[in-house]
Amino acid sequence: MNAIAEQQQNKAGLPGKMIWGFVAMLIFMAGDGLEHAWLSPYLIEKGLTVQQAATLFTAYGAVLAVSAYFSGVLTEIWGPRKVMLIGLITWLVGQILFIELGLKLHSFEWMLPTYALRGIGYPFFCYSFLVWVTYRSPQRIMATAVGLFWAAWSGGLYVVGSYFPAFMTDKIGYMGLLWSAVAWVLVGGIVGLLVVGNDRVSEDKGDAKEKIKSLLSGFTICIEKPKVAIGGLVRIINSVGVGALPIFFPLYLASEYNYSTGEWLTIWGTFWLANIAFNLVIPYISDKWLGWRKTIQWIGSVGCGVMTLVLFYTPHVVGHNFWAMTLVAIIFGIVLCGFVPLSALVTALAPDQKGSAMAIVSFGAGMSYFIAPAIVGLFINSIGAEGLAWVFSIFYFSGAVLMKFMKLPEEENKAEGKEDLTKRTASVN
Repeated sequence: MNAIAEQQQNKAGLPGKMIWGFVAMLIFMAGDGLEHAWLSPYLIEKGLTVQQAATLFTAYGAVLAVSAYFSGVLTEIWGPRKVMLIGLITWLVGQILFIELGLKLHSFEWMLPTYALRGIGYPFFCYSFLVWVTYRSPQRIMATAVGLFWAAWSGGLYVVGSYFPAFMTDKIGYMGLLWSAVAWVLVGGIVGLLVVGNDRVSEDKGDAKEKIKSLLSGFTICIEKPKVAIGGLVRIINSVGVGALPIFFPLYLASEYNYSTGEWLTIWGTFWLANIAFNLVIPYISDKWLGWRKTIQWIGSVGCGVMTLVLFYTPHVVGHNFWAMTLVAIIFGIVLCGFVPLSALVTALAPDQKGSAMAIVSFGAGMSYFIAPAIVGLFINSIGAEGLAWVFSIFYFSGAVLMKFMKLPEEENKAEGKEDLTKRTASVN
């Protein structure tokens, strides 16, 4: 397509090939998410301890966090296609080895490195595509393009990744699901690579070592602008509770209240369906009335803290009641949208260092998938499922406290102005 045709296409909306890219992301992430909500109880049923299952997810999360941080700069150095290809290959190799050497041989020693290898896959593939989207989208539709990316990402990982196993497990079994994931990822990967083609996102021919050095120096922004560091902590809190739930909560529901795996997967998928549906509604409320910081503080942090406990204690009150749990999951998914303005808030706090600020936010997102299973592994035996629910609820409430320190300069100036006015009024009186 020549430049004129591309420009005309952009005037009408999103470039056509970008839409296919979003479809590719949804398919890829559906494959990546097919086992997330049931793998932990499955492995424990096959003989692993809860601690071993948690260790598996912790190793995966550690690799994922590092991969998420490096995906952006490597995309600028090598171009999106090469980084996406590395992500696709490492995911496929990790998945096949995980099945053949880990699961079939019942070897935890093989499960650990092969599942961790998969952690390189989706950050390299999907986040590299996101960088391409930000470079190829006209400014006037940038928010729409990025919003569609995250809708495709979460729709694949959590919605299709939960509903497909819920309906197909009885037909093809758990191993069949894992092999079907290979097909999902392969199809999504090929389509995504065809979409980006040989595009480069940067014409900068600077030394690659200097670019990597620049990326690593991004951590210095946490010292220069402590509010960015706080934003990174809140991003960890954002995902740490929901990241831990699939590891211990389905086991608790099954053992105490006889919920089936299919029921849990449907509840979990509905949670994320509600989250996607309200991903535009809550930010609109934020922009129109509450503001970014208060939305994160009250809807996101306090809302998720309350709903974590409500989700846990609902079976205590109603017993085995699928529809009650589904309703609670829907409300939980909605309040989780309260964290959506966090990226905008953090970058607004560092307007001249947006890239470094976003790197910290991305790193925080990845770290949550390292910290969540680590906490489960360390404390499940000593405090049980109820204790873990309180731990993650307290995490969310602590996020609300941290948000008190995340005021934008205009908020601080406004607050200082009110304080000065109060002092002057008091002195006159």
